[in-house]
Amino acid sequence: MCEAPGRCTWVSADALYLAYHDTEWGVPLADANALFECLTLEGAQAGLSWLTILRKREGYRRAFAGFDPAKIAAFGDEDVTRLLADPGIVRHRGKIEATIGNARAWIALQSSGVDPVKWLWSFVDGRPQAGSSQQASSTTSDQMSRALRKAGFRFVGSTTCYAFMQAVGMVNDHAEGCFRRSEVAQSAACFSL
Repeated sequence: MCEAPGRCTWVSADALYLAYHDTEWGVPLADANALFECLTLEGAQAGLSWLTILRKREGYRRAFAGFDPAKIAAFGDEDVTRLLADPGIVRHRGKIEATIGNARAWIALQSSGVDPVKWLWSFVDGRPQAGSSQQASSTTSDQMSRALRKAGFRFVGSTTCYAFMQAVGMVNDHAEGCFRRSEVAQSAACFSL
């Protein structure tokens, strides 16, 4: 009989959750749309379980144009009304409007000559960091949150930013006994912007 690999204790037995943990969480990302998606979904998760958001991720991708910031930035009042009626996402006006506003802030960064991908990664000096998995925020997530808010983003508190940093591989917070910790560390060693 094969023994199941050790995993982070926050992972439930749900197949979707296991797949997310085992293949995505903590792997360094440099794709602009994927980073915008993670930032959006982490903000949408505020007050909810991550599994709720994970189950609605495909609905979000459909509803928010594949997380293309340029397309989302063009959304208007009719789109907000449409999204408020969409059962495939969390129908929270503030979070929906924040996603549209965040897309506009993303585009504004680009228009000012800032590459949002490099800018976000600059908070960890462009290199994935080893973490402890015992915290909900950090000095770095505090700094990222303040900078994002200053740039016009919403639903980007320090805890949300830290969860984003974990999800996109800026910090490897897989537990010491988790089989993914060393795998993610290897992918981090090869990461470059």
